[in-house]
Amino acid sequence: MKSEHLHAFSAPTFSSRTVPLASTPPDRWALARIRHMVANARVRFLLWDGFESPSTAGAPVGTIVFRNRRALFSWVWDPDLNFGETYMFGAVDLRGDLVAVLNEIYRALGPAKPRPWWLWQRSNDVRAAKENVHRHYDLGNEFYGLWLDREMAYTCAYFPTPASTLEEAQVAKMDRVCRKLALKPGERVIEAGCGWGGLALFMARQYGVTVRAVNVSSEQIAYARHRARAEGLADRVEFVEDDYRNVRGRYDAFVSVGMLEHVGVADFHALGAVIDRSLTDRGRGLLHFIGRNRPGPLNPWIRKRIFPGAYPPALSEVFDRVLAPWDFSVIDVENLRLHYAATLRHWRRRFDMAAGDVAAMFDKTFVRAWRLYLAGSQAAFITGSMQLFQVVFARGSTNAIPWTRCG
Repeated sequence: MKSEHLHAFSAPTFSSRTVPLASTPPDRWALARIRHMVANARVRFLLWDGFESPSTAGAPVGTIVFRNRRALFSWVWDPDLNFGETYMFGAVDLRGDLVAVLNEIYRALGPAKPRPWWLWQRSNDVRAAKENVHRHYDLGNEFYGLWLDREMAYTCAYFPTPASTLEEAQVAKMDRVCRKLALKPGERVIEAGCGWGGLALFMARQYGVTVRAVNVSSEQIAYARHRARAEGLADRVEFVEDDYRNVRGRYDAFVSVGMLEHVGVADFHALGAVIDRSLTDRGRGLLHFIGRNRPGPLNPWIRKRIFPGAYPPALSEVFDRVLAPWDFSVIDVENLRLHYAATLRHWRRRFDMAAGDVAAMFDKTFVRAWRLYLAGSQAAFITGSMQLFQVVFARGSTNAIPWTRCG
């Protein structure tokens, strides 16, 4: 099904056509420049005429093939953006395991060089936030249902053992969140960014709390409301289509799983104000989010094609801008990045199994883009380019906090 979500994909910026010409000295200079950028990567580079830049760091784990001159020079001009652009449109091929190749590239590049602050400290106002969510999360419940678990959880799972199934790990994640918050029957919980409603329903069903869950995605809210009615939980879980900034009322716990990276650092103070006015004097909260070790923008291709407006923050930014201004005490921080790598491995396998159905819904360019997004994300968590933080916090003056990490 073609939709407005594919407008950005419909006009190829690169051709997949192979140039029937021999490579020139400038072409080989460009390839040498690219090789220099990732000198330590165990990856082989190949031009359209067979000219090769071999791996000098050991046996290659894969090969990157440039099909034409425009794709080649685009990597010299802006590799962060054009790696994804050329791959999704078929102007570059990756032979070998995609994650293994990306692991090598990430490790060779090292920490991302910071871009100017004005490129990433932008505000996501209410209209922009809704549009950004619409472009990613409203691709269709049918699409996500092809490869997510039964709970439709589109956030990092928690694997009690490496052999745990994705379904087991997503339930374990929800239970871990509830135990970290030490939820008690009868308490009131506000959830900001509830996705398809799995966590809100779990909290009500398993821990006896009442939940108000907000989200700006129309499709997700409709799905969550239907599920609440079907499970007989509509009297205990209220799903509200609204922006987190409009939250009102007082609650015993605040929870946000996978929303913070969509807020934007310019709006962190506003989020902290919402949490402050929402929590009771004995309230506590949990933020679960993709982050990084130091401040910096998200990869420009991911921002353009996958997650417009997204910003994975450093822990320091969350502490300084969301929690500290309101005198919240940080109780616990856990990094689950390897659990996210495992989650993405499961998602990739399921996505690949459903690739034919996905191509029928959208097109092959969409499939290539999402394959790269999922593989690149898995590689980012394996190499430590990205982190997954769970931060538990409470009022600085309260002792009504869990005695241990999970209660």
